Amino acid sequence: MLEAKVDALLDRHAFQIENTKMVVGVSGGPDSLALLHYLWGQKEDKNLSIIVAHVDHMFRGQESFEDALFVKAYCEQRGIPFEMTRINVPEIIRQTRKNSQAASRQARYEFFEEIMEKYSYNFLALGHHGDDQVETILMRMTRGSSGAGRAGIPFTRPFGNGYIFRPFLALTKMEITQYCHKQNLVPRIDPSNKKNIYSRNRFRNEVLPFLKAENQNVHEHFQRFSEDIQNDEILLQELTVQSMNKVMKMKEKNKITIDIIPFLEMPIPLQRRGIQLILNYLYKVIPMSLSALHIDHVLSLIQHHHPSGTLDFPNGLKVIRSYSLLSFQYGVVEGSPYSFELSKPGEVQLPNGASVRMDVIDDKENIVTKGYYAIFPADKVKLPIEIRTRKIGDRMDLKGMSGTKKLKDIFIDSKIPIQDRDTWPVITDKNGWILWLPGIKKSVIEGINHSTSQYILLTYNK
Repeated sequence: MLEAKVDALLDRHAFQIENTKMVVGVSGGPDSLALLHYLWGQKEDKNLSIIVAHVDHMFRGQESFEDALFVKAYCEQRGIPFEMTRINVPEIIRQTRKNSQAASRQARYEFFEEIMEKYSYNFLALGHHGDDQVETILMRMTRGSSGAGRAGIPFTRPFGNGYIFRPFLALTKMEITQYCHKQNLVPRIDPSNKKNIYSRNRFRNEVLPFLKAENQNVHEHFQRFSEDIQNDEILLQELTVQSMNKVMKMKEKNKITIDIIPFLEMPIPLQRRGIQLILNYLYKVIPMSLSALHIDHVLSLIQHHHPSGTLDFPNGLKVIRSYSLLSFQYGVVEGSPYSFELSKPGEVQLPNGASVRMDVIDDKENIVTKGYYAIFPADKVKLPIEIRTRKIGDRMDLKGMSGTKKLKDIFIDSKIPIQDRDTWPVITDKNGWILWLPGIKKSVIEGINHSTSQYILLTYNK
């Protein structure tokens, strides 16, 4: 019965195990021991090469070490190559404050990958079963996962230089237990699996029995749901990547910026997946606290009538909207104030890598300008020129307008991103008269007139 269900699952996924070199992760519990026994029974017929990998997480002292010795003895009796390691996961948790299950999983998978690389094996077989699938899907949906996250445990996925595969996903825990009994296997039992201090155990011990009372084959429906979600997701992801390539304005290691206007033209399902793609790229490890609600917040920020806003995401990631641009970035800090002076012709370098140059021109007929520039009658400007960041209360007499206007309003009207305003150069004369906001506005005195022969030429180079 077990063999037939496993074969049917492998056939449905067109997965051939013949001539496969695989590492099998074995804890000594019923699931992994049954998996090893099943695969070892297929060794000659399928021409399988098998190495067993075991990790002692050192949670249960001598008891967990005896689990390792049990697996080792099982392998020695059958001539199966065996690799093990002991990792002090409790100490890792103490130092990193990671979730115990997450820390254990990371330690375990790192060792599995190490063994695969050591022997140049391309596959890792794990004993997850149908009940695990039900628990995982329910946990993720309860936590607020979206997209492929709702699909639960994949039958196969890339891992290291190869793949993980899980041939027992069509089986229930009961079927595995019956298989162990039939094959005279006496697996090790981890007593912590009964404790409801872990969320998975609460789903396993309280929710799953209720579902099975309603339908003994509930695991089959969840597995079909998982596979349907994964297949749909493959298509949606391809469409999302195509659409996101058209809206991406900037992509760096720690920052991605998109154009909101074409983004909003995408179908909502692709918008949600586009945001998830960005988060997957920027987060090296997805935080446990990240959920579909965070994507909802981003969509609300985009659709809100206000042209600017900021969201604080886990681990220091910020989402910043400024008019038609939306940036996801780390390391957003307020720009440090700066001030430089030019009392004679010369050039200053600004912290953002741009520069401001001042030249004195005696012959207005031979003035050569290019790029961002402003020219002022020398008799109307008191030296030295100051290039600084904005100050509270700054106002400017604008060319072509009467009266003054606040710099804050000028920035807003010019749609300057919020994160750029505190570092934007403000150029004044000795008396504090604002002469120029490079690339934005010039003062009322800018320009060539007929009563002055000497001019001050300012040039801004990005």
